[in-house]
Amino acid sequence: YKHQGTRHIVWKCNGLLCRFLPIVVSTFNTTLRPTVRGWPQVVAAERRRATMASENQPTTRLTFEGWRYSHYFELVETKGKNVSVRCTLCPGEKLLSAAVNSNANLAKHLKGKHANMKLVAQLPRGNDGPSPKQQKLQFHHHQVSKQELDKRVALFVVEEMLPINTVESPTFRKILSKIPITGGRCPWTDRKTFTGYLDECYLKKESELKKTFVPYVSTTADIWSCHNRSFLGITVHWINPSCNFKREKAAIACKRIKGRHTFDVIGFEMEQIHSAFSLSHRITATEEEYEQDVVFTDMEKLLGTTGQFSLPPHFRCASHTLNLISCNDIDKWLSSNSDSKCVYRSATAKCAALWTKASRSTVASEIVDEICGKKLIVPTSTRWNSFHDALSRISDNSAIDLNRLCARLEIRAPTEREHLFLKEYCSVLKPLTVALDILQWEDNNSYYGFLLPTLETLMSRTLALSDGLSRMTAIKTRFAPVLESKEALLAALTLPKCKVRWIGAAERREAAQTLPLTAALLRLTFFSFGEEEEDAMSFSIDAEVLEYMRSGAELEILNQFPRVRAVFMKYNAATPSSAPVERLGGIVFTPRRNRLSDKRFERLLLMRYNRTFCADVE
Repeated sequence: YKHQGTRHIVWKCNGLLCRFLPIVVSTFNTTLRPTVRGWPQVVAAERRRATMASENQPTTRLTFEGWRYSHYFELVETKGKNVSVRCTLCPGEKLLSAAVNSNANLAKHLKGKHANMKLVAQLPRGNDGPSPKQQKLQFHHHQVSKQELDKRVALFVVEEMLPINTVESPTFRKILSKIPITGGRCPWTDRKTFTGYLDECYLKKESELKKTFVPYVSTTADIWSCHNRSFLGITVHWINPSCNFKREKAAIACKRIKGRHTFDVIGFEMEQIHSAFSLSHRITATEEEYEQDVVFTDMEKLLGTTGQFSLPPHFRCASHTLNLISCNDIDKWLSSNSDSKCVYRSATAKCAALWTKASRSTVASEIVDEICGKKLIVPTSTRWNSFHDALSRISDNSAIDLNRLCARLEIRAPTEREHLFLKEYCSVLKPLTVALDILQWEDNNSYYGFLLPTLETLMSRTLALSDGLSRMTAIKTRFAPVLESKEALLAALTLPKCKVRWIGAAERREAAQTLPLTAALLRLTFFSFGEEEEDAMSFSIDAEVLEYMRSGAELEILNQFPRVRAVFMKYNAATPSSAPVERLGGIVFTPRRNRLSDKRFERLLLMRYNRTFCADVE
């Protein structure tokens, strides 16, 4: 019935009062009145229609599911307008609450509780929403500026070691003509203009490099000859404290050396290069390679004058010293005994015949690959541990396979005794090759503080393989200046990964008792106060050193100890090996480019080594 004064339909059924949404009376008279007796069926049909509509309508997606840091949380449940999550980075079962349409609380939790952790954003997970529309393809050409194209062309020529006249090649010019340039200006048309642009970039990079040097740096130097010309190469290495004590390097010279390589010529050129980059009072040490019979002397004493040269302290290359031990000293030790001399020379001679046969014949190389399953390694003079790797590749094969291989190649096969000798030789020298690889690292681990721990570990492991080995005197003899060096000891003690862990049990107790002495070294190195001020600061210095020894092994802890950090920056700036400068030579001076002038060759090499254009292009 129609209620007076309203437009609501009220219907009484089994004592229940059902009130529905307003319906116009005319609609009731024309549509619902004929079926008023079946009103419950109408209500049920209306409910089914509403349920089907809600099922067909897509569910609302949580904002949390599309968040790029949602992988750090675990969704527990959804309560109305809130969601409960659990942080996977926090211990315990504590739940966090956030709104369905906002992640502000979760972002605040990450920023407050995990500020020291580097968070990595990932793609949203659980993407069950409708797939995005396919993007339309854009066929219009993107124009580049003249400056950007110049840098990319220079990067291409310098990094790929192409001739300078590449820019004059007709085919290269056609490629550049298809690139749309802003303003329509064409790139270089001749090599003279291109070389002028390279000179400008080189001078700009050189000025920027001079500003990046820290107070303590080290250098590596080497001289090599190629195509009847000799060059002196120098690289600079330093520790960047603002980038988590990361090691950085740069090449500053690859200068032509004319005449004989005497001490006065080399000393004069090195001093000129150091002065050009204002490094004379910053260099803590210079690593150089030396041959077996070379003896280093003081130039000032040799020349009889003082002040003629101002050169930094000289450190011998540890990698080359180990190479001399593995090649010369061990060869002399094996040749001193008649039995070992006979089997050593016979085994190495048969291995040399196998290397020669396999490297000079394609048929022999295929036979080696068929029987051994891999190619043989031929030793080279530039890679110091290649002889050990070549012998290991042969000794890894069984004696039966070696006999089959040598029979098919028609050469003499190693005997069983010689095969056992090769295995023992490789196993004994394995620690030495590992030490070589460690000292030749060029990544963030090439600190000078690793030298003493590496030598001590090498001697202990070699003695464990063969007790009382006579050749261990060679390590102690050749590395005597390093083993007795206070600079090397301070470099190891201030390196958090080493400290005193590499020292033996008895020596470690003694070192623990001499920690005040280490603190005194720190005090004498950096402070020159009066006696009263020095006594007042001695306690804080000793406490800092003791607290540092109890800390962890991460480099970041050095920021908590300023005095230890200063000693670390000074004595770990040097590198244990001169391998970086040896890899400098020859990367640009190829046979097709040997007509370059000395100045052009040096600049191209330094630009490629220092990656002049990579930072601007990337």
